[in-house]
Amino acid sequence: MTTERRRSANFPLPLERVSTAKPRGPGETLRPQRPVREAVRDAHSRAGPSGVGLDSAHVRARMVQRLHAQGVRHEKLLHALHAVPRHLFIDTAFAAQAYEDTSLPIGHGQTISKPSVVARMIALLLEGSAARARNGLGKVLEIGTGCGYQCALLAQVGDSVVSVERIRALFDKARAHLAPMRLDRVRLVHGDGLRGHAPNAPYHSIIAAAVADEPAAAWLEQLALGGRLITPVRKGALQMLAVVDREPSGYKRVDLEEVHFVPLKSGVD
Repeated sequence: MTTERRRSANFPLPLERVSTAKPRGPGETLRPQRPVREAVRDAHSRAGPSGVGLDSAHVRARMVQRLHAQGVRHEKLLHALHAVPRHLFIDTAFAAQAYEDTSLPIGHGQTISKPSVVARMIALLLEGSAARARNGLGKVLEIGTGCGYQCALLAQVGDSVVSVERIRALFDKARAHLAPMRLDRVRLVHGDGLRGHAPNAPYHSIIAAAVADEPAAAWLEQLALGGRLITPVRKGALQMLAVVDREPSGYKRVDLEEVHFVPLKSGVD
């Protein structure tokens, strides 16, 4: 485990933007990382599942069936969602809601994203040209490890994963969660996510779990030719899910649906 030193990064080639955002009706905003108070309130108000233990594959299977019905079609991703026990990444107080489509608090002002939002973002990565060519995500950079759940999923559909977390307590928590899974293709880094992780670059897939005004320059520099970056970005008063592809002619960005994420912060804590 290492902490990356800060380094300056110059913004690379011009970024071509193409907006395909469509107005969404009331209640349609994806909110994978709501304010923690809301997540705590909802978690306490929901009734837990009954009849089948949380460690049962049947509980996860029902979650995967719901995601499949919502349009998730990638077999590798569906297998990963079934294989990774989400309840093991969640605090005991909220474990009863582990397989519901809701975000839950993980401490330090952060939440674990909804399964549907995690699946959506990974599915978009799988549709990138580099991922299609490799039948998987290839080398992955994750910005914001959190509790480690998304990292575990990425390890199932990628060749290797470097995951950067700025909050030391969450870094330690993710390491503890992932250690029993013996994911030898995962490297956790306690560092500034805005810097990415240059020693292992370039990456075929980059995914960020916090919102900034623009994709970080370091991420664009560390994205491989043919690679794809998924990140939430601010657009006026809104947050949009942005997809950036690195093509021979430069970078092409498409803004998709409205989302809601916690702010991306620099430095380490």
